[in-house]
Amino acid sequence: MLHTSPDRKQYGFRPTRQEMALVGITMLWGASFLITQTGMQYSGPLFFVGVRFLTAGAITLALFLKTMRDVTRRELIAGAAIGLSICLGCGLQSYGLQTITSSQSAFLTALYVPIVPLMQWFVLRKAPHVMTWGGIGLAFMGLMLLAGPGAHHIGPGRGEIATLLGTVAMAAEIILIGRFATQVDSRRVTVVQLLCAGLFSLLFMPLTGEAVPSCTPVWAACAIGLGVASVIIQLTMNWAQKVVSPTRATIIYAGEPVWGGIVGRLAGDSLPSLALLGGAFIIAGVVASEWRPKFASAPGRRSKARSDVAI
Repeated sequence: MLHTSPDRKQYGFRPTRQEMALVGITMLWGASFLITQTGMQYSGPLFFVGVRFLTAGAITLALFLKTMRDVTRRELIAGAAIGLSICLGCGLQSYGLQTITSSQSAFLTALYVPIVPLMQWFVLRKAPHVMTWGGIGLAFMGLMLLAGPGAHHIGPGRGEIATLLGTVAMAAEIILIGRFATQVDSRRVTVVQLLCAGLFSLLFMPLTGEAVPSCTPVWAACAIGLGVASVIIQLTMNWAQKVVSPTRATIIYAGEPVWGGIVGRLAGDSLPSLALLGGAFIIAGVVASEWRPKFASAPGRRSKARSDVAI
């Protein structure tokens, strides 16, 4: 729970350094869409994702090498399963960025928040909260406006479909993390999942016919830079969310597509008014999915919002 100092109570909201750190990594996360799109001009999606996560895995392995000596079979299985979902999620997202704008990809990816409770309902038989249903409705309307006919020049196509499938894979990653969280050491699983995500991406290249690109400074800088950024994001979230409540953290993370849209706009993306309205609906749906007002809580129970580790 976030502890409130007397100054914050008396003079209003002042963000803590942990909250400002989460805002910072959310901005970095939002900028990653444009960086990935730039890399896709010089590399295939699987090779790019492979280099990105092998870089991140190598850094975390160096940081946590001592504790890796005690890695268990369950941690290897959990890390491999989560790594596969990361590979599919980021690979499909990168593939989509070959044909859609970074701004649009950012808004579509944010749909993982309302998708998670739906998947929990189907897989774990855990019914969504009433506010989650409202968030899902808002997000669906936003999707129709963002990716529907007339929302942009190319209309709904393979880029949007690939990004949505990648978003489902990211939602599966969150469920897997929640499934294994209490049974494994988070440091060791993080190392395994990052390395597996990179290895799976490279192993899938022959199946899709993707060739190794020629070495250019642009894709190398983008992939390795995102690998380093992934480590920074992961470590910052683990540190900050020790004191920042899950609900407040989720609201901060909801700004990811906004920052992605801002960065994309500065780089020349131009989304029509309907697409921008759709993005606003998606953000509203993300926030509503995690909002637990007192009037919507069951008697005698307190709903607890949950935010999960991002890539």
